Amino acid sequence: MASTSSTFIVGRGAGSKPKSTKLLEVLNALEEEESSHSREEIFIAPPDNASGDFTDEDSGDEDGRRGSHLPGSVLHASVVPEDSGTEEEEEDELQLQPAMKRQKAVAEPQRIWTKRDIRPNFSSWTASDPHIEDLKNQELSPVGLFELFFDGGTINFIVNETNRYAWQKNVNLGLTAQELKCVLGILILSGYISYPRRRMFWETSPDSHHHLVADAIRRDRFELIFSYLHFADNTELDESDRFAKVRPLIVRMNCNFQKHAPLEEFYSFGESMCEYFGHRGSKQLRAGKPMRLGYKIWCGTTSRGYLVWFEPSQGTLFTKSHGGLDLGGSMVVKFVDALQERGCLPYHIFFDKVFTSVKLMSILRKKGVKATGTVREYRTERCPLKDPKELKKMKRGSFDYKVDESEEVIVCRWYDGSAVTVCSNAVGIEPVGLASHHSGTTKTRAQVHQPSLVKLYQEKGGGVRRMDQNMAKYKVKIRGMKWYSSFIGYVVDAALNNAWQLHRTCSHDAQVDLLAFRRYVACVYLESNADVSSQGRRSRRLETESRFDMVGHWIVHQDKRTRCALCHSQTNTRCEKCQKGVHAKCFREYHIR
Repeated sequence: MASTSSTFIVGRGAGSKPKSTKLLEVLNALEEEESSHSREEIFIAPPDNASGDFTDEDSGDEDGRRGSHLPGSVLHASVVPEDSGTEEEEEDELQLQPAMKRQKAVAEPQRIWTKRDIRPNFSSWTASDPHIEDLKNQELSPVGLFELFFDGGTINFIVNETNRYAWQKNVNLGLTAQELKCVLGILILSGYISYPRRRMFWETSPDSHHHLVADAIRRDRFELIFSYLHFADNTELDESDRFAKVRPLIVRMNCNFQKHAPLEEFYSFGESMCEYFGHRGSKQLRAGKPMRLGYKIWCGTTSRGYLVWFEPSQGTLFTKSHGGLDLGGSMVVKFVDALQERGCLPYHIFFDKVFTSVKLMSILRKKGVKATGTVREYRTERCPLKDPKELKKMKRGSFDYKVDESEEVIVCRWYDGSAVTVCSNAVGIEPVGLASHHSGTTKTRAQVHQPSLVKLYQEKGGGVRRMDQNMAKYKVKIRGMKWYSSFIGYVVDAALNNAWQLHRTCSHDAQVDLLAFRRYVACVYLESNADVSSQGRRSRRLETESRFDMVGHWIVHQDKRTRCALCHSQTNTRCEKCQKGVHAKCFREYHIR
């Protein structure tokens, strides 16, 4: 049976419609749903004017909110079906029901399917990546890698926009780049050291006080900066863009992500979620997912999980489709266009059944891009494959396949416990390999036949999932009361994930794990950018403790020669964490004496 998709809109302004269904009723219905073939999506519509000044108002403090504990104002928001027709029909049909499928304006041409293997005509991958070789020669520290994305231009941009926004509110904030780095350091630190309330970092109580945070910036100063953190000029917002408040930040981060991305053949495209439980924004609820409610982010990554390109979803009402494709397929094309800005190379993109269609494969083939993905039955353009029930009667490893004669697109259905349908415009059946299968009845492992396109999909796909796993381990816990505050944490986590991926690729020495990497960046930002004038005698204690902690000390080159902190002769190297000049030969002894 083909999977079904139901889409609903949650509107905050449907109070005049007496029989509207509430979000709480929808959630209860999803919890009771036992069918594994359905996929429900619920969008909570943002305000009518998402770029207005009033969207900067507080939407509820999220300190201590976990899981699906939603506020009553959200649970009792009205639910109306998307694309339900005219206004007169909406007034009569306010019951919870699936969205109507849009009728095709033009009949699709009849495809001719043939039982043969695919004959692709793509060129082989021969591209090299000089940028990564240059990064290897630079031997950048974790902070240097992180600042490839949060570079000086991005930091100064955020400082200027935040000060502008505070000035518009008649507040003389006077934010500096040094203070902003302290704020970023606290956000990163909250990913692996979190309290129910963020003010506990500054409490003098011995069970919660964190001197690294307290000595870096005062509590009230942090709260003031974080409340005015801004990324766009409110007087120049695009009213048609629901994410206009963060659009300049998205553009800058996408530019930096793509500039320093490893040049590879294989990429993944999929959906990620930015967790958010406030009242506003283009949120989505997805049943059966670990992160159920938040902003959906379209993501393109490398096979290892480096985020190359991302775009927050605004739904079908605010996104133009491409060439008759649905929303997911259109976003894949946008990602491919971004990749081809670095050169029209034979990239290979992997995605799942949310995006795959024969039409999308044909469009990507014309662009010179390879693609492989699982596909739903109703998107196979009536490809006459064996029914899944028929395949289940055959032995494991059985498969059936057909090729579209005009477009050279292959559709293969493979059985290994359950039927999986895979579509590709670049990889065929041959060579048929062997896959190891565990039998639950006999408690043994057996070898089953596996087509080449299925094997490649399993090996090279899943980059978005790997990125999600890395970001979820130590994600930023501190959120503000603005609707876009959680998005800030998502961008910081993505930049740290990308910096760590580059560290794994470029490091000649022993690699550090993700936790040690994040700890190093947080400690350097908090210690190097601390307001020493307000610390008094505490700064000496902080320096002494960090010098011998044996965590995150890296030797880096400096342009100006200074005296070595150990032997007192001139040196052009220093410890990045301690901010002291140290010879390479004196480095170890300085940190253990």
